[in-house]
Parts: sequence; structure tokens; C-alpha cells
Amino acid sequence: MQSAKMRKQKQRLSQKCHSTHGNGRVMTELDVRVGVFRQPAMQTPVLVLNASYEPINICGARRALVLVLKGVARTEEEQGAVLHAARVHVAMPSVIRLLDYRRIPHQTRALSRKNILLRDRNCCQYCSVVLTAGELTLDHVIPRSRGGLSTWENLVACCHDCNRRKGNQLLHELTEMKLQRGPRPFSLHTSRHIMRMIGSADPSWRRYLYFESESAA
Repeated sequence: MQSAKMRKQKQRLSQKCHSTHGNGRVMTELDVRVGVFRQPAMQTPVLVLNASYEPINICGARRALVLVLKGVARTEEEQGAVLHAARVHVAMPSVIRLLDYRRIPHQTRALSRKNILLRDRNCCQYCSVVLTAGELTLDHVIPRSRGGLSTWENLVACCHDCNRRKGNQLLHELTEMKLQRGPRPFSLHTSRHIMRMIGSADPSWRRYLYFESESAA
């Protein structure tokens, strides 16, 4: 059972999360920070650039450090924190750049829990509360026991409360639950949009995401 304090916190976060569905508003920079940046240090998002400085991906800080230490990438921007190991101190990266150019195919990303949460902005698709990855689960819109498949169109980010409330039912069987927006595959356009959304909350990303505004300045 959740404490009254936790329920009040979820209600406040839910009020801050502005869905692009229905009321036409967009999520705020605060929502992005709460849902994406409120992670353990080694899971903090890092912007990945191609050798040409083109933004191509977002990965966790742990993965970014591995790429830097292996000599596959170099740190372009730092977070400000330092990882203290036995023999070395390493600055935590905020932006890394691959040293060799990688050709990126124009196709959707792999279907995974991480990418579903990233697509849905760490926002429960039923109640709109924004949580960290560890506080969310995935829900099959059409339950697997009723023929639902594990696809982009049938998987959504979901808080544990909504997951329990929905259970094994279909949405048309519930009067108080509905999707905030229809789930779709994670396209290249979706990826770039999320990069810009997160970048708006992290100043060190902006110079790599807003080329037009910088050249016009």
C-alpha cells in the first residue's frame, strides 16, 4: 500500500505532466527532468554524436563511459560530476562523440523496455504521472492472455497502480481508463524530437541540437 505522502506526490506530478493528447499542451522541461534526469548517476542520459557531430542516439552514462574508456568515443561535454575509481578519476560525460563515422539506417529502433519508456517520456500512458524508469512497468494494451502481442502498437509505459487497476481487461471494458495517445513505433522523427525535448532541459546539449537558432544568433 502506498503512503499518503507518495499518493500526494504522484498527484502533483500528474498535474505537471501535460500530454499532447486532448488538451493540446506539451510536456514541460520540468516533466522531462523529473522523468528522465531523476535517475541514478550511472543511468543519467548522455547524448551520442556521430563523428560528424550529428546527434544519433541517447544512452546511459555507464554505456557512455565504456565507449570513452575503450577509445570508441570522446567526451565533448561533461556533467560536472566525477567518477572516483581505485586508480583513475573520470569526469562523467553529458555529450560524447564517436571517433569513427557510423552509417545510421533509417529504420525504427529495436523494441525494448528502455525504448518504450523513452518513446513515452517516462510518462504513464493512462494517468499521465511522470516517474523514473525503475518506478514504471510496461503494459500490454490488449493483454497477452487475450491475444495481445508484444509490439510497438500494443506496449505502453504504465505506473504500477494503473497496471494493477487495468489487470486483464480491455480498455472498452473500463470506464475510468483510457490511453493518453495511441502508441506508435519509435521512428527517426520520434528520436530526434525526444533528443530536442531532453536537450531543452540540459544546456550542454543545446549547441548540438539547435543549429538553426545558434547560426541566427
